[in-house]
Amino acid sequence: MARRVAVPAGPLGDDFSFVSPVAKYVLFFFNLLFWVISMVMVAVGVYARLLKHAEAAMACLAVDPAILLIMVGVLTFLITFCGCVGSLRENICLLQLFSVCLTIIFLLQLAAGVLGFVFSDEARGKVSEIINGAIVHYRDDLDLQNLIDFGQKEFSCCGGVSYKDWSQNMYFNCTATNPSRERCSVPFSCCLRDPDQAVINTMCGHGMQARGYLEASAFIHTNGCIDKLVNWTHSNLFLLGGITLGLALPQVRGTRL
Repeated sequence: MARRVAVPAGPLGDDFSFVSPVAKYVLFFFNLLFWVISMVMVAVGVYARLLKHAEAAMACLAVDPAILLIMVGVLTFLITFCGCVGSLRENICLLQLFSVCLTIIFLLQLAAGVLGFVFSDEARGKVSEIINGAIVHYRDDLDLQNLIDFGQKEFSCCGGVSYKDWSQNMYFNCTATNPSRERCSVPFSCCLRDPDQAVINTMCGHGMQARGYLEASAFIHTNGCIDKLVNWTHSNLFLLGGITLGLALPQVRGTRL
């Protein structure tokens, strides 16, 4: 009979690890990168928040980009901390917590995509509610104002459904009792861009709400941003799917390390 080779029953070496060194350091460096990015996000969000007036900040707390940036930064910081320290120290508890967090985020992304597709009308209504709320607080928050102007320029649109939605803002309201100098106007980001114009005319949207669609269309974009956003989403569906898949694969891979 063949003799069995005896296996030493002593303890394993101090440098022995059940974790692959390649997986360990790849996970560490990726989490370190996002850890630094999260700290930058928090710092930028706090700085932007401190520059604002207190009353303006409280008026539009729900749609404040600085608050959203801080929240995403803090969440990313905590998750990447677990992954970074857990992979470097091979701490099972932190790695399990990191895996659970990635699994929850992945499931939330998947659920949001499915719900957005199934309940498209409800999602459209929610987007309309957010845009209308942003229009109301347009002058109250500089970050929000810049965000809306950027969106209207990029999508060549104005307002939510149409340019007349800007009447919801107290400064652009088109009622006869409005004493504002911007009465019946729209922001300059709604205006048609002239490539030969060296200086931007910030008063180009003055009195446009008092004009009809055909007359106003010669000076500003009259279509709302909601339809433009939906059309852009449909035309870039494969691109968005590829980006989502690219974000999901590292999360799925991270849960298996």
